[in-house]
Amino acid sequence: MKLAVVNGPNLNALGSREPAIYGMRTLAEIERLLTDEARKRGCELESFQSNSEGAMIDFIQARAAEIDGIIINPGALTHYGLSLRDALAGLKIPVIEVHLSNIYAREAWRATSVTAPVVAGQISGLGWRGYVYALEALMDIIQGGNH
Repeated sequence: MKLAVVNGPNLNALGSREPAIYGMRTLAEIERLLTDEARKRGCELESFQSNSEGAMIDFIQARAAEIDGIIINPGALTHYGLSLRDALAGLKIPVIEVHLSNIYAREAWRATSVTAPVVAGQISGLGWRGYVYALEALMDIIQGGNH
């Protein structure tokens, strides 16, 4: 099984960007943890981060035929990234949306996710552990588990 993890704008600044909200772990640390967890489960993982919506869409479209599912943290694109939403809606593979912070407990505008309606599920507010839970859920969905 091969999965992709796609991270959006400003997630490259994890560890130093508002640690009280997003935690102290860097994106590289989260990717290492997730890659190790995937390997333990017999899964290959490819990670990608961009501050550009277009680059994220290009990556997703280029890899869609080669991967079995996607874990995505769209960052702020969650709330207005309609092109990203449309790219996800056109996929034939499952996608799990992840947010480090609880987007529903923050500013009102963060409570709207334009991507949520086109993904298999969403994990919000569990910090870096949300990626691990998303990995577990995505593998279960791909292997025919209920969701």
